Amino acid sequence: MRGLIAFGPVPSRRLGRSLGINNIPAKICSYSCAYCQVGRTVQMSAERRPYYPPQQIFSEVAEKVAMAKSQGLSIDYLTFVPDGEPTLDINLGEEIERLRSLGIKMAVISNASLIWNEGVREDLFKADWVSVKVDSLQERAWRRIDRPHSSLRLETILEGIRDFARDYEGVLATESMLLAGINDDQASLQAIGEFLEGIDPDVSYISAPIRPPAESWVQMPSPERLCQAYQIFDQRVKRVELLAGYEGDSFDLTGDTREDILAIASVHPMREAALRGFLDKSAGGWAIIEDLVERKELLRIEYQGNVFYLRRPKREN
Repeated sequence: MRGLIAFGPVPSRRLGRSLGINNIPAKICSYSCAYCQVGRTVQMSAERRPYYPPQQIFSEVAEKVAMAKSQGLSIDYLTFVPDGEPTLDINLGEEIERLRSLGIKMAVISNASLIWNEGVREDLFKADWVSVKVDSLQERAWRRIDRPHSSLRLETILEGIRDFARDYEGVLATESMLLAGINDDQASLQAIGEFLEGIDPDVSYISAPIRPPAESWVQMPSPERLCQAYQIFDQRVKRVELLAGYEGDSFDLTGDTREDILAIASVHPMREAALRGFLDKSAGGWAIIEDLVERKELLRIEYQGNVFYLRRPKREN
């Protein structure tokens, strides 16, 4: 298995330059998400156990870090982001503690299915940045989207997220995957938004299935629904970002006005007034927007009396 545990560093919209840690053999998970880009879960599990020796994980990550540094590559986070659920690894907390000696911030991207477990929460408290999934507040939709292990209960998971959010001192992120006709209606979005408001995350990500999903029936929400989700969440949390556009875009001013607009609009639906202000600063003209709309790269959406511009979500091949 040597060489398969650490990968990257790769560009991450959420974490800058991230070196990934695959601490769970493929594909062992507590969920078998319908939208999963790596296919259906091979082995369903909701029981924590050891997988790799913590020293092996430390050695392979340390080797990757040394290689990256020798090539002049920066690493912003060491991120536990396996093909399965990282908190299934009972040694997660020990691994985070060992990796601390490398002097790089630690992140964990979790589906939160085991966060009701006090031991899981204690392990996650050791990370600098933690992402938890909140796809639905409705049992039926949750089971259709995430297809959990039979022992798991949604209300128990939600209560575990509340407990974790109350005591966690790092950066808390949430991620909500929206599927057309399942959890993208206004009532579902309002329910998620109210829950997020209660846990007060530092950032909430809205995702859509831009990669080929495990199940062929999974469909991307309409741009209007994505925009509506953004507005509902934005009224309740500190910061909202869409993860439904192209990954890897720069969000800094690059000098290319078109690319800057598309990069920003893939994450934040832009109000027309803000967009005009952006064009004023960049010395660009409104003709740029008209051309992007005509080319169907940018969508014009009216919502609650305001006009927004959103980059058209595109499914990867």
